[in-house]
Amino acid sequence: MGGNRGKTESLHKERAVTWKTIDDMALAGKVVLTRVDINVPMEGAQVTDATRIEKIVPTVEDLIARGAKVVLLAHFGRPKGKTLPEMSLRLVLPALEAALGRSVTFMEHPSREAINALPQTAVVLAENMRFSPLEEANDPQMAADLAALGDYFCNDAFSAAHRAHASTEGVARLLPSFAGRLMAEELAALEAALGKPERPVVAVVGGAKVSTKLDLLGNLVSKVDHLVIGGGMANTFLVAQGIEVGKSLAERDMAPTALEIIAKAKAAGCTIHLPIDVVVAREFKAGADNQTMAAADCPSDAMILDAGPQTVAALRQVFEGCKTLIWNGPLGAFEIEPFNAATNAAAQAAAELTRAGKLVSVAGGGDTVAALNQAGAAAGFTFISTAGGAFLEWMEGKTLPGVAALG
Repeated sequence: MGGNRGKTESLHKERAVTWKTIDDMALAGKVVLTRVDINVPMEGAQVTDATRIEKIVPTVEDLIARGAKVVLLAHFGRPKGKTLPEMSLRLVLPALEAALGRSVTFMEHPSREAINALPQTAVVLAENMRFSPLEEANDPQMAADLAALGDYFCNDAFSAAHRAHASTEGVARLLPSFAGRLMAEELAALEAALGKPERPVVAVVGGAKVSTKLDLLGNLVSKVDHLVIGGGMANTFLVAQGIEVGKSLAERDMAPTALEIIAKAKAAGCTIHLPIDVVVAREFKAGADNQTMAAADCPSDAMILDAGPQTVAALRQVFEGCKTLIWNGPLGAFEIEPFNAATNAAAQAAAELTRAGKLVSVAGGGDTVAALNQAGAAAGFTFISTAGGAFLEWMEGKTLPGVAALG
């Protein structure tokens, strides 16, 4: 998070830098095309959460301070190559100007001539990149047309870095390219967590289905010392070990795959942690009657909806014995009380250890951010990524096109 920038910058300095940043470039008098993620939620004409807009401010301010004229490239929604007024970036202009504290020139069809005519301190917002069907196709002509608008390319949108689009990967191949502040911060945090981490390393992976996180689990068992599996995924692993889970969410057909992951972890020296005790209920609703019992004792007419207090105590011990934590996904049905208790308690323990300087903690993925915010633990983590898909693909060990293009 923004308040933790000092932590991730120091981590970045300790490791080999494989991408250029703003500090490496001579930008005075130049036009810098800057890919950002300002795909913010809206109700009517109002932005309901400006976090993504606020996060690009340091990059824009630094570029201007170095004498650059900034042209922002972004997407908004999923127009699928069509021009849709309700997905025009013009809608976010007021919130963008408020965050930057300056006027921003909106251009539907930007040209180098029009950009050159503006003062050197100008900020330009180009229309939604995805209005063109050539964007998601990473069309060479669109990439060339974009490159003609500027002298340098700055990517500050890690959340879109797993997409090989014209405005993320294509244009980066045609201009001198570098990472913006937010992108560099994200890459430094992830490098610290998975690239060259301080060991021992523990990963918490929760969520509903093993099938959606196969690549992730397969990569992590060879990278971490401890793998904590929670949520519906844990039920599948319990089933694989011959434990009945009643009416719980479980992918029974994935049991052989779960056993393969357990075997791979054992061979790699990675300890897998499953729930010791669980919270069960007969109904999936807030405040449902529930019981806490050993993981192996789930009644046939009940469902496991959370990990129990013994499991949380064991996880705290694991965290205390580790130097680095990577977190993706909740430990239970965190959306409804009281089945958010394990996620909340474990997250608070991680935040406490991080604040004490005993743990580097990096978290990311859609539900993860919501769960840690709900737990009141997010501010205590070293870094929380809002990137979703890009964060997961990085954890899976995949090459991200938008990052590779900066190398």
